[in-house]
Amino acid sequence: MGIEKDFSTKLSAGDITIDRRDIEMLEAIDRQGSLHGAAEELGRSYARLQNRVVELEDELGELTERTRGGRDGGGTRLTETAYELRRQFDRHESELDGVATATESVFRGTVVERTGELATVETAVGPVTALVPPDAGEVQVAVRSDAVVLTDPTETPEPDGTSLRNRFSGTVATIDDGEAIASVTLSLANGVTLEALVTRSSRERLGLESGRDVVASFKATAARATGLESPETEK
Repeated sequence: MGIEKDFSTKLSAGDITIDRRDIEMLEAIDRQGSLHGAAEELGRSYARLQNRVVELEDELGELTERTRGGRDGGGTRLTETAYELRRQFDRHESELDGVATATESVFRGTVVERTGELATVETAVGPVTALVPPDAGEVQVAVRSDAVVLTDPTETPEPDGTSLRNRFSGTVATIDDGEAIASVTLSLANGVTLEALVTRSSRERLGLESGRDVVASFKATAARATGLESPETEK
């Protein structure tokens, strides 16, 4: 999308600057399912919201799309480009605040299928698509906490409409709050845990608390595997 970091909690794209108000606008559209609903929720005029969406889309591409049908005759939903913009903003905010350190979650498993540099690794939590070294069979896959995206199970985009190829259902086990960033530990299947970093606004939006069900997603390129030597190799 050609986005560059600024020196505050903002993103630059061409001649425009994306700030927290823009992200709040997209979040409201996502919640309300329409521009009219978002404008009412935020106390802003519909015309200004519509103009701002057009300005952003001129630089970034399509952020919203109209839907037909339903009780009100249709509405507006976000595109994958809009979701990616929100994720980039949250990551940028995390980096600038610097109040939490990114950690890594590690999954051990066996390579079962390859497509170029990517491979499917069968782990205790299920298959993980990752960058895997050539000829590696038994591996451990590391995923940084700042690469994990949390979403509500009812709002998670369809798998074919997102670049986040790895997706797991989990439950919030613990939350370590910073001033602006929270470190969240998720409990996945078979006792496996996964760490994620979220901003304060994301935590509030998702209503994160212990026991909350969420969906954790991350890109294949964010999952990097290293080979595990067998006992015979080590001798």
